Amino acid sequence: MNTATIRQKLHNYLEVANDKKVKAIYTIVEEAIEEATEYSDEFKAELDRRYAAYEDGSEKPVTAAESKKRIQKLLKTARK
Repeated sequence: MNTATIRQKLHNYLEVANDKKVKAIYTIVEEAIEEATEYSDEFKAELDRRYAAYEDGSEKPVTAAESKKRIQKLLKTARK
């Protein structure tokens, strides 16, 4: 079974599971959930800096397509 199917089955189950079971599942994954949603102060500061630079026009955003081109170019260079 692929991950997408598992996610969908879990999602569907959580919608109908009784409270006791939902709490038990949450207890199992609680630490991972907390880790996934906590960001370091340094990371938050960097995001704030980048957003401010975007807002004041001092940095130009890069599209996903441009990012992909840059990554492909780096990968080709690294292989040589």
